[in-house]
Amino acid sequence: MGRLATSWRMFKASWHVLRTRKELAVFPLLSGVAALIVAVVFLTPAVFTVDFDHDRATPGTYVLLVAYYLVTAYVAIFFNAALVSQANIALTGGDPSVAGGLKVAGANWLRLLPWALLAATVSLVLRAIEERLGFLGRIVIGLIGMAWNLVTYLVLPVLVLEGVGTRDALRRSANLFRGTWGENVLGNAGIGVFGFLLFLPSIALVAIGAAAGGATAFVCVIIAIVWGLVVSIVTAALSGIYQTALYRYAADGTTAAEFAGADLGHAFPPRNR
Repeated sequence: MGRLATSWRMFKASWHVLRTRKELAVFPLLSGVAALIVAVVFLTPAVFTVDFDHDRATPGTYVLLVAYYLVTAYVAIFFNAALVSQANIALTGGDPSVAGGLKVAGANWLRLLPWALLAATVSLVLRAIEERLGFLGRIVIGLIGMAWNLVTYLVLPVLVLEGVGTRDALRRSANLFRGTWGENVLGNAGIGVFGFLLFLPSIALVAIGAAAGGATAFVCVIIAIVWGLVVSIVTAALSGIYQTALYRYAADGTTAAEFAGADLGHAFPPRNR
């Protein structure tokens, strides 16, 4: 119950920042639009490379799919970098802007590339291994993936705000994880949980539409899609704000005013070395 209460306070603090700095939600929206364009560019030709006569993918299909995955990962990291840069400005009392975030991400585009390739490659390898293992093996790989995500959680803020390379950012993120808040991250994934709860009305609307049929079903599905997109955008923005606030606290012990009531020191107490 204590961890749940802390997660709720962090959710509210992140929401307060987003509510007063609505421009931060533009970055997930732009990321989604860019991801859609990337899907059209890569997946459309991928369909034409499939050997339908033998019902199998060709080498060209796999090349396009891998390229699609890597570019999609880079697009997501690019716009998340823009979000982190402006969330940091908001948390320090500055005036964030969409143009400012895109400028920072653009200035760091080459620095972000190795991290995007590494993160996407690790994800692909873990997924490929998971698909070839049994139930217990999948659990083990899932735990490895979770550990990777936790240890690298602050890589992006370090890359953007400290201006270092991927290797140094990985080392820095791991050190911050071990030294300040590693043991408590799992208990404070509140934004994801509350985002899921906010998404439940979409599922309910689809169920209502399926039961009603006709024009009602169409209206319910459209509303569900719109609501789901809004929740996804808001959740992504909140996650970037939350991630940036945690970085600031883990890096230099600074707690943004909006997070003063969230008690970050209690949520992420230093470990005994």
